[in-house]
Amino acid sequence: MTIRLPDFKGGFRAYEPRQEPFAATPGTPFTSRTVFSAAHVVADPFADSTPDSPAVVDWDATLAFRRHLWSHGLGVAEAMDTAQRGMGLDWAGAAELIRRSAAEATSVGGLIACGVGTDQLTGPATLDEVRAAYEEQLALVEESGAQAILMASRALAAAAKGPEDYLEVYGHLLRQSAEPVVLHWLGPMFDPALEGYWGSSDLDAATDTFLEVIAAHPDKVDGIKVSLLEARREIDIRRRLPQGVRCYTGDDFNYPELIAGDEQGFSHALLGIFDPLGPLAAEAVRVLDTGDAKGFRELLDPTVELSRHLFQAPTRFYKTGVVFLAWLAGHQSHFTMVGGLQSARSLPHFARAYELADGLGLFPDPKLAEERMKNLLSLYGVTQ
Repeated sequence: MTIRLPDFKGGFRAYEPRQEPFAATPGTPFTSRTVFSAAHVVADPFADSTPDSPAVVDWDATLAFRRHLWSHGLGVAEAMDTAQRGMGLDWAGAAELIRRSAAEATSVGGLIACGVGTDQLTGPATLDEVRAAYEEQLALVEESGAQAILMASRALAAAAKGPEDYLEVYGHLLRQSAEPVVLHWLGPMFDPALEGYWGSSDLDAATDTFLEVIAAHPDKVDGIKVSLLEARREIDIRRRLPQGVRCYTGDDFNYPELIAGDEQGFSHALLGIFDPLGPLAAEAVRVLDTGDAKGFRELLDPTVELSRHLFQAPTRFYKTGVVFLAWLAGHQSHFTMVGGLQSARSLPHFARAYELADGLGLFPDPKLAEERMKNLLSLYGVTQ
């Protein structure tokens, strides 16, 4: 049996779907790496909402997906970019997501860290207002019992006059945080409003400021997440970190080599691509736990083509592909996203994502995935 898939040249190709999924079983947390999957949210498809209205979330399906990730030993990075923070999910929705997910994590013993930002600010803000917004979100995350991830702030990028403003704001937040946090550097390919973060568009200068923040408060920084899609820069930053501060790779293009590491160290992981890759990624890390770096790479390297496809420019729309694959995999009953973001990628893009994911065995029920792909194609007028 084959399925007709559109290509990128206006034509079609025949694809023979895989018959058996990748064999992965739930398991315990890992021993050699700390690994988080940033997780998507499931929209309520029956809500009467528009792209400009507050998100309406299907909480049962959203929390069920987090239990799926925890069951495979992965931690959940909650209310991050993958959950459409600033792209359909506002602060009120994110706050509710944090409360519910943190409670669910407590009930099942799952590892969770939650994003702290300033997205309650919807217009120009002063540095004092930026600090206050961060403090409000930090307090909520700490009260929930989750670890805090200090996310990059659009408002801070707009208000800061130079590196000294970043040093002051982050220093203030780190001094008052109850527990060590993760610092997140999100590059402008994920959010154009973050151009020039850390006070400079020169990445070398920005890196120096970023490391200066950490060096001043090493006891308050559990680790950093670097999302710049530059493996060499991440390795350089990793080697310059104070002892005890971890590097969590956020590089969805080069993650296998960064997690495997080299003779001078390795990266842990906090990745959006581990949302669709969850069971396979977990299996690979368990192989790495045994010291088998070669076996780890043999499992994870073939996934990079899919990741690069989902995260292709404009990179910020990768969430559409993530939710699309969750629908095909049976984790949700529909392909609807908050903010109407399901329209952000083309049919040929979806077709290629299906083909790559199916080839990896990511669909627990390949027949269901095939049927849903055919249903989507039929909506676009493609007959089989």
